[in-house]
Parts: sequence; C-alpha cells; structure tokens
Amino acid sequence: MIVNQRAVTKTRHNATRRAIFAILALAASLSLGSREMRAQKHEVRVAAAADLQFAMSDLVHQFEKATGDVLHATYGSSGNFFSQLQNGAPFDLFFSADIEYPRKLQTSGLVEPGSLFTYAVGRIVIWAPPGSKLDVAKQNWDALLDAKVSKIAIANPEHAPYGRAAVAAMQAAGIYEKVQAKLVFGENISQAAQFVQSGNAQAGIIALSLALSPPMKDGKRWEIPADSYPPIEQGVAMLKNASDKGAARAFLEFVKSEPGRSTLVKYGFTVPASNAAPEP
Repeated sequence: MIVNQRAVTKTRHNATRRAIFAILALAASLSLGSREMRAQKHEVRVAAAADLQFAMSDLVHQFEKATGDVLHATYGSSGNFFSQLQNGAPFDLFFSADIEYPRKLQTSGLVEPGSLFTYAVGRIVIWAPPGSKLDVAKQNWDALLDAKVSKIAIANPEHAPYGRAAVAAMQAAGIYEKVQAKLVFGENISQAAQFVQSGNAQAGIIALSLALSPPMKDGKRWEIPADSYPPIEQGVAMLKNASDKGAARAFLEFVKSEPGRSTLVKYGFTVPASNAAPEP
C-alpha cells in the first residue's frame, strides 16, 4: 500500500489547527465566564445596630465565604439609622435593636413586603473592666451604688433601645434616682461600652453581646434579670429600594438558618422560638 505522505502531513496539520482552535475557544469561554462571574458578584449594604458589631462580623464572614458575595456593614444606633432610612439612606438591609423602627418603615411603605422578622432578643449586663475592684457578680445592683463608681455608661435612651432598657431596669430595681447623676450617655451601645473600657466610666450597662466579645470577655459582669426591662426585640427588614434584593434575601435566609441562629446564640442573644438554636 502506497501512502501519500503529503496527504498525511496535511491531515495532521489540519487536526493540529482544529485542536488549537478548540483550545483557544475554550480559553476564551473560560475567560468570558470568569469575567461574568466577577461581574455577577453581589454586594449588600447593611445598616446594623451597634450591639451586633461582633456577631454581624462573624455572620458576614461565614456568608461571604460560602457565596462569594460581599456585605458592607455599618454600625450605629437604631434610632439614627431609622431617621436616615426615612430620608433615603442607601442601605439594603436594616438590622435594628428595636423591631419598632423597621415596623414604622414598613408602615411608611419603605420595606420590601414579607421581609420583616424578629432575628433576636437582646440581653443587658452590668459590666466593669477586668482590673476593677468592683465585684459585680456578687454586688449586682449595689455595684452601681458603690462609692468607687462616679460614672456609669449607658447608651442614650433617646434613640438607643439598650439605653431605654437600662433605664427601665434601674427604675425597676429602685435605684434610678440614686444613680441618675452618675449616668453618661454613649451615642450607641458600642460607644457606651468604650467609655467603660477606656476608664471614662467605672461601670456600665451594656449589651451581653458586647460583654462576650473578644475585647471585653475578660471583664466582670452580672446579667440583669430579663423580667426587669421590656424585651429588647430586634428586627430586620429589607428596604424596598434595595439594589440587589436577591443577595439581600439570601443573607436573611442565612440568618434564619441553623448556622446563623447558632452564631447569634454564641454572642449572647436569645433567638425567638421560631428561630431557636440550642444554648452553648
């Protein structure tokens, strides 16, 4: 059998060209897909109550790792966020320390229908720095009456739910009038905690979620009985003008999931029965 070497060479050449074209086409497809994936990365803007600073950071980290999406969280007082959102502040989700704020936004037609729910119930503690001579766990309310305490930090009750809870608890304990002159107000519960950490106040009534955080977990604390103040029912809602409702909704579902609920419990929140997670 006589083989036409020129034909064989031409056939091989054509096959090589086809293979190269296929590789180039695949590379182009992968490159295009990569660009599309980058273009499809979602970003969610979150307005979060100051008591969520550490819990939210943990939730965001887990969600971003699982989805590749990006969440930008801004922390502050719920009352201030409420005012900003009424005036069109560019947030997608509002995690409030008082569910009444997102409820009012819902009444005003600013909330995506069906997105509002209670994600946690907050708890408060009397907290003092690790080196304090106060024995908060033993003294309880008497710690605030101690002569060594000249300033007591709480969040501003005018716009911070934790500040209102602190006032209500002190009134229920019958000590509010005795310590009123000692009170110093933080713009939010995080700033109130900073006052005590920095020594500008000798004690404070702060969120348990902050007392359990890495910077404060070694401090002295006593949890105030929950029946001495109105429940700090915390609610979240998606804003109607959210820029990426799909990604925002996905994060809300994550917060409702077992990992999300467990994370909130880890940081000292009580999770509502419908979102219950076991205590650690």
